[in-house]
Amino acid sequence: MTASTPAAPPLDAVDGNDPSPLALDRLIHERMRLAIVSTLAVHEMLSFNELKALLDTTDGNLSVHARKLEDARYIQCTKGYDGRIPRTEYRLTATGREALERYLSHMEALIRRVGERS
Repeated sequence: MTASTPAAPPLDAVDGNDPSPLALDRLIHERMRLAIVSTLAVHEMLSFNELKALLDTTDGNLSVHARKLEDARYIQCTKGYDGRIPRTEYRLTATGREALERYLSHMEALIRRVGERS
């Protein structure tokens, strides 16, 4: 930056939001949890096995991350039976959809701000 180049506004001054990378929703920001929430955003409901296949992950990895999202009320988990076979189903909650939309808006603002500086 030269002396005549105006200083760019701070990253936290975009659209009244805080596009700082530090303000990201850390719960969703983790790769597998973002994949779970994003996948459920485009499917009304998925079984554990369907979600596991779509995300190409292991039972343990999906279980751990889905539990964190369930604890935050971002997804809803329903357990039941399909005949005699246990079946677990996941749905995105309204809270989860709002969190995903907030996260995506935050990322868009951050990308826009970085693009303005380059």
